[in-house]
Parts: sequence; structure tokens; C-alpha cells
Amino acid sequence: MSLIVRDFTESVVVRQAEAEVIGQAPTTIRLLADAGSTGGALSTQRVTLNNGADGAKPHHHANSAELFYILDGTAQLLSGDQVVTAERGDLVVVPPGLSHAFAAAPGHDADILIVITPGVERFEYFRHLERIAYGKVPPESLLDVQELYDTYFRASPTWNSARSLVGE
Repeated sequence: MSLIVRDFTESVVVRQAEAEVIGQAPTTIRLLADAGSTGGALSTQRVTLNNGADGAKPHHHANSAELFYILDGTAQLLSGDQVVTAERGDLVVVPPGLSHAFAAAPGHDADILIVITPGVERFEYFRHLERIAYGKVPPESLLDVQELYDTYFRASPTWNSARSLVGE
């Protein structure tokens, strides 16, 4: 499968002031580029997490790899059955099918650039998460769109144990 689609012939430039922002502290997501603007090559967003905030619960992508680059701070990432602590400048790439999750490390902030490749239309997924956060739709509604967004939720005792220390 080719990552680059023929319609992706122009550079994509997203100015910080023009990026759509989802959520508010302790978790904000800046939507940068989606599969539609990159010919399916990738989807990318910047996630800022304050004071140990959760980013994403354990899940996997059947068809896409996910890259996490720590711009600043300290994050915890689940990669399979391993919890990795990553700091500014660290990179973690999770292959398709492997369970993963992310959060700011307990007591820390984290600013993370996330790239999914090949890309899927994920901006509406993040808008859906915002509707859940504001009580407009129930959390279970995500189960109905797992295939659409190539995001399949999983249980992870390893992650639950690591995150149980948050707030202690």
C-alpha cells in the first residue's frame, strides 16, 4: 500500500493561530493536518496535558502506526505491555495492532506531537471526544465509530496499574 496519494501534490502549511483547538486545560488538542489534506499520508495533532492528565485510554489501530514525539515535559506511554516514560526530545513509534495509550506522567505536564500514518480522517474523532467531555453524547458512543476511525479500545491492567499512582 502506498502512503502517498496522487492528490497530495502541495505542501500543507498550518499556522498555529489557524489550528482548531479542542478541549481546555488540563487536556487540549490542536488539530494540525488530517488525511484529507495530506492525501491519506498522515494525520497529526499536538496534545498538551497538564499535571498528570490522561491523553488516550488503551487502544490500537488496525491499519496505522502512531508516532509520539515529546516536545516538552514528561509523558507515560503504554506500548504493548510496557509503560515507557518519555521526556522532551524522546520519540516512541507504535506499530499497527499494538495496544497503546498516553498521558502526562504523574505530577508533570507533557506537550506531544502525534502523527498517525497512513492517515485517517481523525479530526471528527476528536470533536466526538469533546462532545463526550461536555456530556452531549455518552462515552459508549465511541464503540459505534471504532472502525470508522481505526481506533479499537482495549483493556490494559498494566496501564491501569501505572495510572493508579496519579493523584497519590
